[in-house]
Amino acid sequence: MNGFSWRRFLAVLRKEWIQVRRDPFTLRMIIVLPVLQLFLFGYAINTDPKHLPTGLLMAEHSKYERTLVAAMQNTGYYDIRTLTGEAEAERGLADGELLFVVNIPPGFDRAVDRGEQPTVLMDADATDPSAIGNAAAALAGLTDALDRDLPQTVRSTPAVPPFQFAVHARYNPEQLTVLNIVPGLICIVLTISTLFITTLSITRERERGTMENLLAMPVRPIEVMLAKVVPYIVIGYTQALLIMGIAAAVFDLPIRGSMVLLILALGLFIASNLALGLTFSTIARNQMQAIQMAQFTLLPSFLLSGFMFPFAGMPVWAQWAGELFPVTHALRIVRGVLLKGNGMAQIVPELWPIAAFTLAVAVIATWSYRETLD
Repeated sequence: MNGFSWRRFLAVLRKEWIQVRRDPFTLRMIIVLPVLQLFLFGYAINTDPKHLPTGLLMAEHSKYERTLVAAMQNTGYYDIRTLTGEAEAERGLADGELLFVVNIPPGFDRAVDRGEQPTVLMDADATDPSAIGNAAAALAGLTDALDRDLPQTVRSTPAVPPFQFAVHARYNPEQLTVLNIVPGLICIVLTISTLFITTLSITRERERGTMENLLAMPVRPIEVMLAKVVPYIVIGYTQALLIMGIAAAVFDLPIRGSMVLLILALGLFIASNLALGLTFSTIARNQMQAIQMAQFTLLPSFLLSGFMFPFAGMPVWAQWAGELFPVTHALRIVRGVLLKGNGMAQIVPELWPIAAFTLAVAVIATWSYRETLD
């Protein structure tokens, strides 16, 4: 046994290679994960979002207003649609359907012609400052958009533009990044902890040999699923309340909406992660496969949810993919309740996708567990 033996080394190497080939799932994950990362970072991730949904309020349809709207659209940052009134604008900002609302005041043409420098008000949803930063900065280059239509006497100069923009950052006036990160962090922490805990639950029992005891017990699959899920719902709530309490005390996180409503919504989100973890746990043959399934899910859910990168800046196909993950909807709910004070009417459109996802994966988990009884 002294010294290095190529014969022994090659024998062990051959044994390990045979072992790897016996686990085709791991080989597939090794190939799929880097390809997935390549496409997500190459195509889906964009820190300079364009074509942002923008509402327009204007009392008149004069030449200056049409020129200004065209100039905004030409920047590529704004997809503008005309609104019927202030109520629709407020509803669009609260629901997240609009990131900007441009309000051109009455008599805009006359004020420009008189050299009065009227102000065009822009309300911006600042719950995600990175999503609106570049678009708002582009407004500075539009103050001379009316030059060719202006009378000679009021042609703009660098010091005296014909009009000005006033950007009103809603829900996060100081555009603090922490007010965007902390609500999102609640969802991310819950996803990581609850998903991984339940992902290993059944596979751990199978590898330890205690699964036979469960199979021999006179219990139904749904009863086993619920028994494994309920304790971790309590743990998830504890984590969420701890993060919000510290954030409110240390980072001045506002809580503008109903905490009861937020807790109920988070309960559904926690249940969706636990159900997904149980599904992985029942499908996987061992803990390694279960962990790989969880990791394969976590990467796209984090990148496509709007937590790390602006959701509005992603291509349409990436946004459709992001809508499938519960964390995307949970992020909107938490940010909406905490920062905007949203109520039930605003969060219902985000609740039903989470509920549908939870039901679907719970059925798969129960069916997969039932198959293990045969």
